[in-house]
Amino acid sequence: MASAKTIEIVKATVPVLANHGEAITKTFYQLLFERNPSLKNVFNMTHQVHGDQPRALANAVYAYAANIDNPAVLAKAVSQITQKHSSLSVTPEMYDIVGANLLEAIRLVLGQAASDEIINAWAEAYQELANLFINIEENIYQNAEQKEGGYRGQKEFIITKIEKESTIISSFYLKPLDGSPVPSFKSGQYVAVNISIPDSEHTYTRNYSLSGCPTQKTWRISVKRETGKPKGLVSNYFHEHLKEGDIIKLGIPSGDFTLEPTQKPIVLIAGGVGITPLMSMYMDLFHHAQNEVLFIQCAKNLSSHAFVERSRQLAEKKEKFSVISIYDEPASTDQPDFQGFLSPEILQTNISSLDSEYYFCGPVPFMKQVKDMLLSLGVPEAQMHYEFFGPSGDL
Repeated sequence: MASAKTIEIVKATVPVLANHGEAITKTFYQLLFERNPSLKNVFNMTHQVHGDQPRALANAVYAYAANIDNPAVLAKAVSQITQKHSSLSVTPEMYDIVGANLLEAIRLVLGQAASDEIINAWAEAYQELANLFINIEENIYQNAEQKEGGYRGQKEFIITKIEKESTIISSFYLKPLDGSPVPSFKSGQYVAVNISIPDSEHTYTRNYSLSGCPTQKTWRISVKRETGKPKGLVSNYFHEHLKEGDIIKLGIPSGDFTLEPTQKPIVLIAGGVGITPLMSMYMDLFHHAQNEVLFIQCAKNLSSHAFVERSRQLAEKKEKFSVISIYDEPASTDQPDFQGFLSPEILQTNISSLDSEYYFCGPVPFMKQVKDMLLSLGVPEAQMHYEFFGPSGDL
């Protein structure tokens, strides 16, 4: 625990962070990458361009400062951050680099207001937080190593099969290059893919959900081709250049968006490519659970709907399983169960009880709509579980 004086000073800076937090974190990232360009291999630079990562870091720093005397309230955020860090193979040495640049960014943005006393207090507070993360992440690394086929950091995998799931999503099946077993993972988790693209100045790291069943002897990731502006560099490289027999590096399975033990019905609600972690959960439940399960799949139309046949095949084999599709722009030949958007009426008529556990994933506006709908139906937030693709935020 930080000293009483440090806690007093850090909490007193909360209003300052509220006003200048994002400016501090933008300055921090600028310093970090100028001085340590190799770290561009770790961070998703698209999130820097859009401002998502600086904003997320500012919110995290603000939350830490406001709760430095009661860090237990940040347990969920700490879990998410350490899982993300472990997927990226973050090392203790990186915390020293981050700390030095963050403190300098505070000095630069606050100017004369950043007295030595304030900087020293923040240095102590940062080290306390860094030590917390380092210890948790070391435990994650050790657990990952101790599994059958386990490893620390990154490992080379070979692409054994590529399967088209829709017009925009393809699955890549992966096995360790050294022939060892694939390590176990929890349905809903993701892996970091580290990939080199010819003529690029650095390698690229992206997180992709493991979309297969944990009991399978291969890993599967399902990648959506991002065609917006800017076009997804890594996703398009996957679709246009990678082939069976190619080798990529993967981090350890990470993430805490995983199934929790319950006797209640389980509702999985997917929006677009958000279906990938939920498909893994669905397959896991099929093999290992007796719960009533409703899988709601929201997509633009049939051509963009991944896993449609496989999910229905499983539902036909298990009495308590059901799948419904909702298309907001169906083609004339499509036959979704519903047209438009998910509504309370659709949910209420397809599940035996609203007292269920809800897992949802998709674009942020979609998840916000789902959460607001569930709240309007009286579903407690504790029974809502969701995952952001990218820096975590608020719904």
